Amino acid sequence: QVQLVESGGGLVQPGGSLRLSCAASRSIFSMTTMGWYRQAPGKQRDLVAFIHMSGITNYADSVKGRFTISRDNAKNAVDLQMNSLKPEDTAEYYCHVFFHGMDYWGKGTLVTVSS
Repeated sequence: QVQLVESGGGLVQPGGSLRLSCAASRSIFSMTTMGWYRQAPGKQRDLVAFIHMSGITNYADSVKGRFTISRDNAKNAVDLQMNSLKPEDTAEYYCHVFFHGMDYWGKGTLVTVSS
């Protein structure tokens, strides 16, 4: 089993930055891929970014060039640096890992981009 706990969400003005962090309850060294998803009110949950254990990353087109995902195996954490935030980035952000045949999700952290 894996517990994932997100942190770092909040209210930010357009153009601002936030850094989200996801702490795992066990070593992430053997976790092939970890990712961040988001879900805006009334919409489906969509992939934001993922990072493979090799360091390869992939981003949704809407966040390319603004968001950066990283993983720290020593801290058992995966972070999401979000820059140049836009109102349309407002959503609940969830950490995800697929491990030993099961999907694990955190409870989410809310990001609100508004002036």
